[in-house]
Amino acid sequence: MNDSNASLQRAEELLERLRLKIDRLEELAGDGGDVDEAVDDLAEVAEIAKEIEAEVQRARQAADAGA
Repeated sequence: MNDSNASLQRAEELLERLRLKIDRLEELAGDGGDVDEAVDDLAEVAEIAKEIEAEVQRARQAADAGA
């Protein structure tokens, strides 16, 4: 697997984690859940999104280097 594909695979894995966190946030919102827990989950969503962005950037750079 080349660097570009590895980065895209990692981004897909992170995207799945992001979806799970968002689902959890929706459950907390629907249940009137703990605000502190929701804030923590939102912080994790932001961090996962940053990681996805970094992996996509790495994939672009690897693809450009190979082109």
